[in-house]
Amino acid sequence: WAWALQLFREMADSQVERDTITYNAVVSSCGKGEQWVWALQLFREMSLSRVERNTITDSAAVSACEKSKQWALALQLFRE
Repeated sequence: WAWALQLFREMADSQVERDTITYNAVVSSCGKGEQWVWALQLFREMSLSRVERNTITDSAAVSACEKSKQWALALQLFRE
């Protein structure tokens, strides 16, 4: 997850466009690494960056919360 997050940040520094697919990949990676805080931060950053979320994005964010036993947050995201 750390490597994926580093590459993601480097994309911004290099002015490479970050789209739904790249956000999905890094949110999923953070979730697999049980880094739910990072996953949710990136999930919310998408709206601020005007990057469209999709079903994969939502699933990755909910999964990140679930893997870290953040059930209340997972339910909240699921309801959004």
